Amino acid sequence: MSLMIQIVDVYGREILDSRGNPTVEVEVTAQTETTGKKTIGMASVPSGASTGQFEAVELRDGDPRFFGLGVQKVIDHINTRIRKELIGMNVLDQIAIDRRLIELDGTDNKGNLGANALLGVSLACARCGAKALDLPLYQYLGGCNAKVWPRPMMNVINGGVHAKNSLDFQEFMIVPVGACNFPEALRMGAEVYHFLKQLLNEKKLSTAVGDEGGFAPDLANAGEVFALLSEAVKMAGYEVGKDVAFAMDAATSELYCEEDGMYHFPGERRVSQNQENPQDEETQKEESQNEVIRSAEEMIALFEELINEYPLISIEDPLDEEDWEGWQKLTARLGSKVMLVGDDLFVTNTKRIRCGIDLHVANAVLIKVNQIGTLTEAMDAIELAQVNGYQAVISHRSGETEDSFIADLAVGVNVGWIKTGAPCRGERTAKYNQLLRITGSAVSPSCPVQ
Repeated sequence: MSLMIQIVDVYGREILDSRGNPTVEVEVTAQTETTGKKTIGMASVPSGASTGQFEAVELRDGDPRFFGLGVQKVIDHINTRIRKELIGMNVLDQIAIDRRLIELDGTDNKGNLGANALLGVSLACARCGAKALDLPLYQYLGGCNAKVWPRPMMNVINGGVHAKNSLDFQEFMIVPVGACNFPEALRMGAEVYHFLKQLLNEKKLSTAVGDEGGFAPDLANAGEVFALLSEAVKMAGYEVGKDVAFAMDAATSELYCEEDGMYHFPGERRVSQNQENPQDEETQKEESQNEVIRSAEEMIALFEELINEYPLISIEDPLDEEDWEGWQKLTARLGSKVMLVGDDLFVTNTKRIRCGIDLHVANAVLIKVNQIGTLTEAMDAIELAQVNGYQAVISHRSGETEDSFIADLAVGVNVGWIKTGAPCRGERTAKYNQLLRITGSAVSPSCPVQ
């Protein structure tokens, strides 16, 4: 590499994420050899609530500070061992930087230094390199071929571990499929979101929001949610299916019980009790023994029923992360009708994605950079998915920061899809607003969406 922009400093600090928990922010300073100009790139690291067991390890302090969630040990790793290793390296050589970070950690799951340490440094290096070359981040990441704006998948109803309500499935999303450019897609999604709030108020349902900005009403099941979303879409003046479609994150690993191999739905039971006979204690006791439980076959049948009734175009984690046989049956039966997205199944890990491809499992991969720990590994996962005909969806986490890196990443690698929450809460709108800046200035508004 002929141009040398040498890393001269790496500095980490502890900041707060959108849930008020500590996370990592990193500054990387690099100096251009020929001019002496110094450039600083900064990045911060998100954190998930619903995490797959095969994700890279996010290290926490485990001491009384912040209920054990502090990251001072991780910051120490950044400011000592990692800093020492990276000073003198070329900030433009992302692959070499990430390889050095991986080797320094020395574990398969980043459990030594922490994926939160490695990722913060990796992303800060990329942003520093882009700034040093005076390039937009998306162009630095994807080159001159970055041309596809991502269709937003907006989480407007929260459930599962993202909200303390009765819904067992985790996310219900609206997808503005009828939009011809990103600003229009964002406007459509925001309008439906506001009409949904109005509708919930009319029905005297909660308009409190969950981790990702979606509302968290007590509803019985997915069918009730999609019926409500359909009503909100119509109120906003759009046509269900033609203008706005639906997506969901079932997050079924949170519902799966290893002991009996079944999926348990405690929320469906609780709402049933409250609605049918809230005052009858005998009835409540009797029904509490009749928990809603489904097998993998019944889960597949449930999703097929939802697909047939509503314009459901994407289902994330419809089965447990280790149920490869169930995923095979699911993909054979529904893979031609809907995007089947592996999140906990694949955890942005090329080894698990290759396994899925070989077994003909799923047809899309969710990309969360903090699941794997470095930018290079995340981009390798995207490339592997794309060359094998799988869709890729860039995703935020439930514990986010104001960093908009994933917006640039989505455009840079032409994935065509992004999940970054409801059009609400600053850490979510930061990504949407960055996409407005990008698509309004450089990406053709008429370009196709994959």
